Amino acid sequence: MIRKPWRLFGVRVTLAMIASMAIVVILSDSLIYKFTVKSQFEDLRTRLKTIAQTAAIMINAEYLQQIPLTRQGVNTQAYAIISDQLKKIKAANPQIEYIYILTRTDAGKAWKFIVDLDVIPVAGRATVAGSVPGTPYDASRFSEMLKGFEAPSADRKLETDEWGTTLSGYAPIRDSLGKPIAVLGVDMDARDIYIMESEIRKRSMIILLAGILFSIVLGIIVSRRVTGPIHQLKTGIKYINEGNLHHQVQVVGDDEIAQLAKAFNDMAKGLHESRQKLLSYFYDTAKSLVMLLEARDHYTLGHSEAVAYYAEKMALRMGINPKTIDYFKRVVLLHDIGKVGVRDSILLKPGKLDENEWESIKLHPVLGEQILKPILNDPQMLSIVRNHHERYDGKGYPDGWSREQIPLLVAIVTVADSYDAMTSTRPYRCAMTREQAIEQLVAHRGTQFHPDVVEIFLEILKAEVIHVAP
Repeated sequence: MIRKPWRLFGVRVTLAMIASMAIVVILSDSLIYKFTVKSQFEDLRTRLKTIAQTAAIMINAEYLQQIPLTRQGVNTQAYAIISDQLKKIKAANPQIEYIYILTRTDAGKAWKFIVDLDVIPVAGRATVAGSVPGTPYDASRFSEMLKGFEAPSADRKLETDEWGTTLSGYAPIRDSLGKPIAVLGVDMDARDIYIMESEIRKRSMIILLAGILFSIVLGIIVSRRVTGPIHQLKTGIKYINEGNLHHQVQVVGDDEIAQLAKAFNDMAKGLHESRQKLLSYFYDTAKSLVMLLEARDHYTLGHSEAVAYYAEKMALRMGINPKTIDYFKRVVLLHDIGKVGVRDSILLKPGKLDENEWESIKLHPVLGEQILKPILNDPQMLSIVRNHHERYDGKGYPDGWSREQIPLLVAIVTVADSYDAMTSTRPYRCAMTREQAIEQLVAHRGTQFHPDVVEIFLEILKAEVIHVAP
């Protein structure tokens, strides 16, 4: 009796392998797209919203309202002031391609430009190049821009218009009463993402076709050796899907399956490196915001670097893992990023803060955590930003933690932050001497500060004195 070909074990295994390999490759393709294009796209949207929101806070709404929506508006002092603010924001964020401000009109989705950095005033004349105040703009093309009048938003897909292929973020500019009066928009050149997305789709199709062909050969030659490696690959995909990009598939040999496993491992490594690059991009953006913040207040210039310097020394002395310390130091540099949401009139006030002003100041750790949380998915590091003003006796803010509730890394930052603040001149007081600051640390050891951390810090300060002594 002649057996039908599809009943033969080798053929059935080969067909099963074709189906299995196709599934694996399709899932791999899905993960590549999810963890490269989609992940980068969503992180870029988050970064754009953060930049737009921070920039909007820095715009002087009073001057903005003084700009007439006419061609002559570019020649006003208010226009020059707002343009200068936008230039500074753009200079601090090199990734910004365009930055502009629009406002709504009675026509609803027909908006008008207020300020556009691409506008070039012509001296002595009313003519200009670019979008002048009052230039109409059809905002109905961009649904996220319409939402930007109420809350920070960003495009959900790449947009191509007369300015090219861009991704844009938007945030409302509010007046002194909190009423939105305009929308600040920032555009980033997204051609690289568009090209990368097309290339990934092309490569994914090639991988799919190659995988099917490979599975046919593999099923015929080594059908019995396929099940185990495929199972490992499926397990690897599960780990990748769960976010464990460190997982590596272990397959012994030098055949096609082993090569596939190596390619899978390279993919996982590449995804991990992409995630680290995204974290680095976000860190650089956040660091530029901190630099802008410190530039607003020359009294605190260099404060973050000083705190990070002392915190790193203490962490090393207290036996923290060196790999953790490197990450820790980068987060410490951002510990005061939440102050971007505090008005200059409060930050730079020379006298004592009233109750409302003090409550506003106390919100900056929470705001800092909210800024970093979308990308910094590490509760231990986020607590450094949120809780560096907690006290050992539980009288700190914002959560009132005490003693063992306060993580060691947080306690380290608290001491470093307090010491640098005490030895720095502030609008409301002169700097303490080194000796006076040490007296305060000793006096509040066990109440405001973790006693063990203070002890280590005093040893570091003593060693520095000995080191610089003639």
